[in-house]
Amino acid sequence: MSYERYYSVHKTLTKDVVHKKVSGVCAGIAKYYDLPRVLVRIAAIGALILLPVATGVAYVVASVLLPESKYRY
Repeated sequence: MSYERYYSVHKTLTKDVVHKKVSGVCAGIAKYYDLPRVLVRIAAIGALILLPVATGVAYVVASVLLPESKYRY
């Protein structure tokens, strides 16, 4: 007996190319977690002020590794 769930929609984390300001990472994170884009951007700026090296490296790595969204909406 299998208890695995199969979903028709697979949610993946991608860069949002429509609402991007720099590379679309914050907009993609906001869309994935269903949060306001402004809130995610403010949190990213706050993290950049408090931990500049770690946040900068994480943002650059995310912008390189995350694929762009296939859908333009």
